[in-house]
Amino acid sequence: MAEPQRVSPVNLVAGPGSRKAVRAGDVFALHLADGRFLFGRVVAADLPRERAPMPGANLVYVYGPPSDEPVPDLARLRPDALLIPPLFINRLPWSKGYFRPVAHHDLAEGDVLAHHCFRTADGQHLDERGAPVARRTEPCGTWGLAGYVTVDRQVGRALGLPVVGYT
Repeated sequence: MAEPQRVSPVNLVAGPGSRKAVRAGDVFALHLADGRFLFGRVVAADLPRERAPMPGANLVYVYGPPSDEPVPDLARLRPDALLIPPLFINRLPWSKGYFRPVAHHDLAEGDVLAHHCFRTADGQHLDERGAPVARRTEPCGTWGLAGYVTVDRQVGRALGLPVVGYT
């Protein structure tokens, strides 16, 4: 049986990596292959196992629409402008250069969704702390640790761009 090949993002372009610690309020840029930029924000950083699907996970938002400028308009980084559902992610997107730090602005009221929802593999719905919720709310992400290829796929689907797959 053939081993699945490793896949690389097709929509995200890597830049210089960063080993700097991730903090809630950090704003990062995602450089798209077509030259445009998306922006994201860290909502919670280095979470313990009790508050995330994996210890050390970071809860992030990725916003739309894409921008021609590499500098974010912070007023547009609002929960109602999410391009993809919130997700838990490790440090790899920063260290590999897919998430490029561009600013830090402490989170304020209104910067974070009032309620988070994540679907588990068995169909349950949990909040950002892993507690069951009465019903699904949108945007609903996945309770699991995403990688930068997952971000690439979700961004591709949301923007109608190519979606990377396994061969």
